[in-house]
Amino acid sequence: MPSARVGAILDIAAASAPAKNHSPLEKDMDMARLFGRDVLSLQAMRALLPCGAYEKLERTVKTGGRLEPDVANVIANAMKDWAISRGATHYTHWFQPMTGLTAEKHDAFMVPAEDGRAFNEFSGQKLISGEPDASSFPSGGIRSTFEARGYTAWDPSSPVFIVDGPEGKTLHIPSVFYSYTGEALDRKTPLLRSLAVLSRQALRILRLFGNTRATSVQAVVGAEQEYFLVDRRLAALRPDLMLAGRTLAGAVSPKGQELEDHYFGAIPSRVMAFMQDVEYRLCALGVPCRTRHNEVAPGQFEMAPLHEEANIAVDHNMLVMNILRHTALRHGFVCLLHEKPFAGVNGSGKHNNWSIRDSEGNNLLSPGATPHTNAQFLVFLAAVLRAVHKHSTVLRLGIVGAGNDYRLGANEAPPAILSVYLGEQLTEVMQGLAAGAFGKGAKQGKSIEIGVSTLPPLPKDYSDRNRTSPCAFTGDKFEFRAVGASQSLAPTNIAVNAAVACALDDIATSLEAGVCEGTPLNQAVQELLVVLSREHMPVIFNGNGYAPEWKEEAARRGLPNMTTTVETLEHYSDPAVMDVFMRHAVLTERELLARQEILLDAYAKTISVEAGLTSRIGRTSILPVALSGQDKAARLLLRARSLFGQSGENPEAQTHDARTLPEEKRFTAIRERVLALSDSLEDLDAARRDLLEYPETLGRARAARDVVVPAMRRCREHIDALELMLDDANWPLPTYAELLWVR
Repeated sequence: MPSARVGAILDIAAASAPAKNHSPLEKDMDMARLFGRDVLSLQAMRALLPCGAYEKLERTVKTGGRLEPDVANVIANAMKDWAISRGATHYTHWFQPMTGLTAEKHDAFMVPAEDGRAFNEFSGQKLISGEPDASSFPSGGIRSTFEARGYTAWDPSSPVFIVDGPEGKTLHIPSVFYSYTGEALDRKTPLLRSLAVLSRQALRILRLFGNTRATSVQAVVGAEQEYFLVDRRLAALRPDLMLAGRTLAGAVSPKGQELEDHYFGAIPSRVMAFMQDVEYRLCALGVPCRTRHNEVAPGQFEMAPLHEEANIAVDHNMLVMNILRHTALRHGFVCLLHEKPFAGVNGSGKHNNWSIRDSEGNNLLSPGATPHTNAQFLVFLAAVLRAVHKHSTVLRLGIVGAGNDYRLGANEAPPAILSVYLGEQLTEVMQGLAAGAFGKGAKQGKSIEIGVSTLPPLPKDYSDRNRTSPCAFTGDKFEFRAVGASQSLAPTNIAVNAAVACALDDIATSLEAGVCEGTPLNQAVQELLVVLSREHMPVIFNGNGYAPEWKEEAARRGLPNMTTTVETLEHYSDPAVMDVFMRHAVLTERELLARQEILLDAYAKTISVEAGLTSRIGRTSILPVALSGQDKAARLLLRARSLFGQSGENPEAQTHDARTLPEEKRFTAIRERVLALSDSLEDLDAARRDLLEYPETLGRARAARDVVVPAMRRCREHIDALELMLDDANWPLPTYAELLWVR
């Protein structure tokens, strides 16, 4: 009778074709016509609403503000009719609490009448706000469990959409989530605030340069998403994968990513069926997926959409993660979004490609063709440099998490040191500005005059990419590469938007003061760029971020290197950090302190769960097999001694022959590892018990990092060693070779 592990592998090997595509969408439909079919966009609302109601909705979407009750009722009725015509039976306010996931509570459109019949109802009040209770979501002390009222409010800037269920459909209404006293309990509320602040500060710069046409500035984001696929039958035999999303034990596979033969290779047919199913579902939801491919590690893949307005991009990425996970199960896979599911191979991230454009569609981070537009470009570029340099702790806080700690600084992820890659030509521009001259012209004594001289031509792809940089300028956008694969994009973009807004505020204030004092704008810009270039040159680094020498160089430049989540979170309450969020009311002091508490608590709980899993796997799966293997090795050793005429019935008795028996080496090695694992599990259990005794969250998080994580690492060392010693047929856990390569 084969073991469960062997049986699962035989089942997978016997499958000759990919799973049938289970998507309910029409496969013969042109993708362009399918795109956005299940989304009620602002454009689609135009055809459903009276002219006056549509104009008020459009104004609300573009400028904010509240809708009058009568207009809200008209909109709600149109939404209801559209949703029901698409097969929806329920609606939900879809929000993003501080868990990092999405949340929803479904309510039926149907309402029973007194005469025994029923009708469908959806009012403006129900559209605009809801009271889902949701008292168990983390609040960081903002409200207690008995203070149950948490409220959702419709975010009209993100369109509603319909999600298919097994037997019906549900209208999803993107929403914010807040407390009875008005504090944000989610990640969308501060994201919307940060976008509004960024727009206001960027408009100040545009107005200085004479742009009176633009009415707003939007942050735009394109997020690449990496993930692993593991066969569901194998994953079910790994409690660590099912409950923690990563392997807590596992010897490195004899073949990993050394040959780089998986990267951009032919996509396996079963995986392709999954990808196509995902893409059809996302296409109907208006998510503009553009690329798909094998990633570097075996079993790892990537998809990427086009750029969208940041708020919608964040919503869409949450949808992407949900659909990846749910669709994988239908195809017999488990989709792993953890940052480091396997040791020894690349982990997963999501590169946050960020830029800003005005309401007329002009990319403000794109070099221009005239002296005037190039001067404006350099101001916005300098603002990003200032944000990364001066507010690096704020940006680092946007990527914290226990999972990302396992990934940052390794070969597949940028270091925790935040620096900016500009490429040789732009770096030369900034150096020339700092010196009061530009490049070769400096040698000839020629100065660059902002707003007068034309910069050398800067084609869109004028520099190579630097995969080791956490913030790389890639022609007309910045690629923030340190976001973890499982993480919401909201914290990173809140941090970037707030930090850049503060930098733009500083720059605009300085320029406005200079112009008010009679200084010509070109001169004021020139003088300020010289100051900014000199001040922020230390953050520009085009070299290898993985090199050990960079850590020393970064320290000399004064760039912080916060390598762990806990170390970073300790700075959340620093006055300089809080000022970035509070200066423009992106977050209040109470909301900031609540987030610090929530994130520290989440870190400690994540490590505690991993520790409990490590202990259970070690005690219930590994030790029994190891003790059985030890017993078998002892019998073989006694038999070998008898055959070779050696005395002693105790397998632990030392022999003094010139040549040690291989059976004795095997028994001794297994015995030492069994004893070491047993002791290490005792230490881990004690450390986990002690973790629960800490009265305050910071102490608990520190203990998790400093005591529990090293204790888990010691247990893993012995488990992985035993995997390479014991009979493979008896090993209970699917191995790395099977998890990564069998599909």
